[in-house]
Amino acid sequence: MYRQLFRGKIHRARITQLDLNYHGSITIDQDLMDMVGIWHNERVQIVNANNGERLETYAIAGKRGTRIIGLNGPAARRAMPGDVISIISYGLADDAEARSFKPKVVLLNANNEVVEEHVISSHDEINNLQ
Repeated sequence: MYRQLFRGKIHRARITQLDLNYHGSITIDQDLMDMVGIWHNERVQIVNANNGERLETYAIAGKRGTRIIGLNGPAARRAMPGDVISIISYGLADDAEARSFKPKVVLLNANNEVVEEHVISSHDEINNLQ
């Protein structure tokens, strides 16, 4: 049997742009995607701390170093520039892999700069993230 697990998260990212006319997705600085292992076109969950919205879409790699976090298409109606979000990826693992897997998390500041990097190895570690 396979289990769906939390695999990586970009935590407390700020929305930098909205593009209602694009066909969908979230644009994420490629550097941030690489840090947590999110791939271009991968399914991700977006959780908006400002309004409680949750949505699923797919990731599009944005230009490296731009710190861009942009919602596109219909998702652009679910946030405002400056909203604080988390971008979460999940993966499937068999029982053996699931028991030893350690997710990656990056915590961003108000400018979408990485202030902390974590490999989560216990329940307490994830609870201590701000």
